Amino acid sequence: MKQKLIYVMGVSGSGKTTIGNLIAKETNFLFFDGDDFHPKSNIDKMTSGVPLDDHDRVPWLNEINSFAINQLMDNGVVIACSALKENYRKILSKGIKEVCWVFLKGSFDLIHDRMKKRSDHFMPAALLKSQFDLLEIPENCIVIDIEKPIDLILYELRNKLPL
Repeated sequence: MKQKLIYVMGVSGSGKTTIGNLIAKETNFLFFDGDDFHPKSNIDKMTSGVPLDDHDRVPWLNEINSFAINQLMDNGVVIACSALKENYRKILSKGIKEVCWVFLKGSFDLIHDRMKKRSDHFMPAALLKSQFDLLEIPENCIVIDIEKPIDLILYELRNKLPL
């Protein structure tokens, strides 16, 4: 595979962790969830219903980037991260020669319904609109429609990932 780093991006509730784990299994890469890199202050802020701003996000994004660079020395890596804006994606890919972006695309209503049904995540459904408001759809990426069944998504990924 040309790219050893694959970022799975999209708004909260779009399925980044699920799809990221599937990609990692398919590629035999390691999987990491960007949410695990948030400092407690970010998690507390989101849990209380306050959206993160750039001041909150930039150190988190830099942390993920440094981690990715270190992991790439020995392994292929899949990282789930919202990466909502182009400048965030630049931070995440800084110093990395080749990055593959997988964008999980879905409607607000579908994702909002998913978020209301989950109970194991700190991100409340009330913050979803703020993520859609920030979202800048990347130009060079693999776009996956999350309304499709998971087996079709996996089939599409097998055909579109640069393996």
